[in-house]
Amino acid sequence: MIKLFKREKDFMKMLLDQAEKVAVTVQKLVEFIQTPTEELRKQVEECEEEADELRRLLIEDLNRAFVTPIDREDIFALSRAIDDIADYAKTTVEEMVLFNVSADEYMKKIVDALNNATKEIVLALKCLQTHPNVCSEHIVRAKKTENFVEHRYREGLVELFKSDDIKKIIKTREVYRHLSNAADRIDEAANIISDILVKNT
Repeated sequence: MIKLFKREKDFMKMLLDQAEKVAVTVQKLVEFIQTPTEELRKQVEECEEEADELRRLLIEDLNRAFVTPIDREDIFALSRAIDDIADYAKTTVEEMVLFNVSADEYMKKIVDALNNATKEIVLALKCLQTHPNVCSEHIVRAKKTENFVEHRYREGLVELFKSDDIKKIIKTREVYRHLSNAADRIDEAANIISDILVKNT
């Protein structure tokens, strides 16, 4: 009986820990884009793996929990969206190395925007339960990233297609795609936090 009614896990803290680790992963991506070294590539990979582990722990505890502070579906979906951001940071680095793609000005602008947006997600989670109006402001800032990235993505493609180098076009477009997908997941995470906010205020 004691085990049955033991204190439940702090899922909000676990989500925040996961988001903070993903933010570190994206920060390492920024550093890699600026200085593409093997050491930074490894750091991005290690951070992504640590973020994966935090998600695994969260999901295991979620499956065992009897009660949760917010809908368990929202916890699961938010954790997945946050995790995907780190995954795309990792695949961006992997394919830049694999395809020997150098960062251009559009990639640098996109990655900077992703970095700022992941920090907004962290800040939104920090004040989700205590300061809903401030949380909403962080959500709005995070959501602005998708449009910004989409514009830089298109501008980059326009510039890219001026080249006659088909291999370069294909390889670089793949990197753009991963960065664009990361922005989509940030927008998804922001939407889920917004839904949670509405349900619990």
